[in-house]
Amino acid sequence: MRRLGAILLLFSVTFLSSNQPLNAKSDLHPASKNPIISNVDVLIDVGHGGIDSGTLYGEIYEKDINLEMARLTYDLLRQKGKVVLMNRMEDYALSGENRWFRTRSRHLKDLAQRSHLANEIRPKTVVSLHVNWAAKSGKRGPVVLHQKSESSKRLATSLQSSLNQLYDTSGEIVYGKPFYLLRHIQVPTVIVEMGFISNAQDRAQMTQPQKQQKLAEAIANGILSYLNSPQSDR
Repeated sequence: MRRLGAILLLFSVTFLSSNQPLNAKSDLHPASKNPIISNVDVLIDVGHGGIDSGTLYGEIYEKDINLEMARLTYDLLRQKGKVVLMNRMEDYALSGENRWFRTRSRHLKDLAQRSHLANEIRPKTVVSLHVNWAAKSGKRGPVVLHQKSESSKRLATSLQSSLNQLYDTSGEIVYGKPFYLLRHIQVPTVIVEMGFISNAQDRAQMTQPQKQQKLAEAIANGILSYLNSPQSDR
């Protein structure tokens, strides 16, 4: 409850600080929204956390990269007048908040909690931040995974294009059919693999402060390009 309260407080500060007219519409499920939290432009899903470090390189953990990049992206989107939420603001596992899903799998509890929160809030977009890994250190570049819906594809394309410019790559979006979040979240959602921690160039992009800021700008620009396009309201 303490963490949920912190999220609600974060929303209140964000909402009151924005002077932009807001209209949260989903082209997938026009169901009623949570009466407490509504009109959210972006929910940043901060991958992993707590006992779940995600992938790693030495003492560099994915969960920490995800959190720092989420904070930077959050700030940039706020500056543009967008209403933004993060589903974790500290280093903890969201599975610990899940008291309703009867399973012994901590991983499933974590994923179910993330998707449940997104479906309660019903933001215009959900962007899940992650870090990739490959056995071959030469493999590099961002990868954006999307749902089957056209809106998710447009969001993914916008993000992939923005990130390709930063990384000087030509990667293409990928249909993330087997991914739990993409199958269970009912609003436009993408998973952003920001780079390969196993690649020195990507690792520097995701861990060096000045490069992190550039990465956050690329992510924010991709999101804004989607949100500000006329098609995002369809």
